[in-house]
Amino acid sequence: MLSSAFKALLCILLRFIYRVEIDGTEHLKQMNKRTLVVANHTSFLDAVLLYAFLPVPTTFAINTYVANSRMGRLASKLSEKNETVGVLLPGTLAAVATFWGLQITGRTPAMLNFTVGAQGMISACETAILKRVMTSRKFIQQAGLTDAANTLATKVELVYLEDVTENISLPAKLVGLFLSRFDSMIRLQPKKASHDPAVILFTSGSEGTPKGVVLSQQNLLSNIQQLLSRIDFNRNDMALNTLPLFHSFGLTAGMIMPLTSGVKVFFYPSPLHYRVVPEVAYDINATILFGTNTFLKGYARFADAYDFYSLRYVFAGAEKLQTEARNIWQDKFGIRIFEGYGTTEASPVLAGNNPMDNRPGTVGRLMPGIEYRLLSMPGMDQGKRLQIRGSNIMQGYLLHDKPGVLVPPKTELGAGWYDTGDIVTIDADGFVSICGRAKRFAKIAGEMVSLTLIEVLASKVWPDALHAAIAIADDRKGEQVLLLTDSKNAQRSELLIRAKNDGVAEISVPKQLKVINKIPVMGTGKIDYIAIEKLIKETA
Repeated sequence: MLSSAFKALLCILLRFIYRVEIDGTEHLKQMNKRTLVVANHTSFLDAVLLYAFLPVPTTFAINTYVANSRMGRLASKLSEKNETVGVLLPGTLAAVATFWGLQITGRTPAMLNFTVGAQGMISACETAILKRVMTSRKFIQQAGLTDAANTLATKVELVYLEDVTENISLPAKLVGLFLSRFDSMIRLQPKKASHDPAVILFTSGSEGTPKGVVLSQQNLLSNIQQLLSRIDFNRNDMALNTLPLFHSFGLTAGMIMPLTSGVKVFFYPSPLHYRVVPEVAYDINATILFGTNTFLKGYARFADAYDFYSLRYVFAGAEKLQTEARNIWQDKFGIRIFEGYGTTEASPVLAGNNPMDNRPGTVGRLMPGIEYRLLSMPGMDQGKRLQIRGSNIMQGYLLHDKPGVLVPPKTELGAGWYDTGDIVTIDADGFVSICGRAKRFAKIAGEMVSLTLIEVLASKVWPDALHAAIAIADDRKGEQVLLLTDSKNAQRSELLIRAKNDGVAEISVPKQLKVINKIPVMGTGKIDYIAIEKLIKETA
């Protein structure tokens, strides 16, 4: 009551002194309880105006260095030295400050994927032997994760940032501000070696049980330098990162690289807001955008032709970029999408196109400093299995059946080599083309058929829909392919016609086609094949 009276009085004073006029108040009526208002203000008066005239609580951005310093001191009080601490937060300043705060106090953040449910998060905590998880009560409530958080709390201690910040006094904030300005001169940094763990991420689990991926300081910094050797970033750039920070692409390329290179970053907590993200890009004059094929197609569908006027670079990863997505961005916005390729185990970027070296349909050339070998696979006419080695390759896996035990990468080529599991071709100019995953092939009557190729074929026929090809058992031919699609009027005959026109063998056209309401998708934008297999079993 007192707060409302104070705000009303403040509004009267501001209108009288500054002749304040408000436009667009009709939009405020459309907000609900889950609406998050993010204010990107440039002066202290902006903050006062927003506080006075907005009818809902506002989230203000603060100086990143101050936030990092304070979060670091708080983390040191709430956790043990060299402890691995879970982070369960969306892609916001709170997550950024928590990540760097843990880093500067010698802790190792383990970024939890909040889209996998309670059991998935508990499995990750057990794999990495986590005792504490830092999260936000407001985030838990707005994301509808209350039940999952309650279940998680039975296994680990949940540390809520709201409770922590209540104990930060004004003198402590001033100390944080002072230390942030003279950080390198007066504060002893934790002694970290290049091979010490920097972060633990978890594989998506789209094809199996998630594993912990331990990335060292050297792994991350090597991959950043590899990227910077190919892409011209500068201090005038503004990156827009909507990808979650539990995703290696969103963490390294979307957060660590720009912040360690002097590039400003605007974090938006959800890549699924297809109408909002283009407006944000326009408002902040974004010059760099990170996304996946699914998300970029969504933005193109709802964006105005001028929303992305300031973009210099649009990078796509995590899933294959469809020709339709590339064409609509070129035709509607006049922007080329640069497709890249990587894995969590490679920190993550392995290859990428760029303005000076771009070949659509490929994922670009391998990054400098990466050794590779191509191994033949029985029954495979096109493409070979890619194995790699380099300074950006992970320290190793953490497996659920061996909690806390680091399993370094090793293949038949020796220690330090990592088997990507991807089937690729590399042309004479060094451009890499992805044929599919080794696990994403069906063996039909002795012939290896790419499930990825089938999905690409379906995307050409029905470009506005999602598709998933699955290999199922067949008594006569060993396996056959079932294609699931959310295209309402899809017919197999259309696939046959397109396959014939494209010169695709008829054996690559699935015998079964099933239309479903929605293709399961993970938080990273990848198709959730585990969920699809469960769905097939339930409806069989």
